[in-house]
Amino acid sequence: MNSKEHWDSIYRSKGDDELSWTQAEPLLSLKLIGEARPSGRVIDLGGGRSVLAERLVDRGYTVAVLDISEAALERNRNRLGAKANHIHWIAADVTAGPSLGVFDVWHDRAVFHFLTDAGDRAAYRRLLLQTVPVGGHAVIGTFALDGPLRCSGLEVRQYDGVMLAEELGEQFALLKSEPEVHLTPQGKRQSFQFSLFVRV
Repeated sequence: MNSKEHWDSIYRSKGDDELSWTQAEPLLSLKLIGEARPSGRVIDLGGGRSVLAERLVDRGYTVAVLDISEAALERNRNRLGAKANHIHWIAADVTAGPSLGVFDVWHDRAVFHFLTDAGDRAAYRRLLLQTVPVGGHAVIGTFALDGPLRCSGLEVRQYDGVMLAEELGEQFALLKSEPEVHLTPQGKRQSFQFSLFVRV
């Protein structure tokens, strides 16, 4: 089973209350995006079922959502109804180098930590550099150093802000990192870190 099949299978077989990453309100993401840019173009990676895009549209941002799972995007479009027309939906694998255009803010909650292969992380970084111009920002959330070792049956990598900055390279300067303890719908606590970068 490839990555797309894996995630499509999960989104077709489980409800939101069965997905550990379901988050009622993405408060820290909204805070950091707002600190980076009070308006502009935002792309949300892995945001297929998240309410973040909807919240950003309500705040006046121009928003795109990229997810490897078409099933996740379809469920979110159906949930939003007519409001879905205000969001650009992209079904693509971030490691395959899709052409995304230019965005002021790149947001990623929990895609990067699934990239355990060095080649996949290099592909992610290339796409990030193509998509975010100098002066643009990236908000990236991953499992923290005391976070889970696996998620959805897959191995993950854990980071703090400094480690993540080393992965992104010298063209992205780390502005701040903030911890977040995510409470899953099953009541389990998961340690995340969110880091804000500026492209230099």
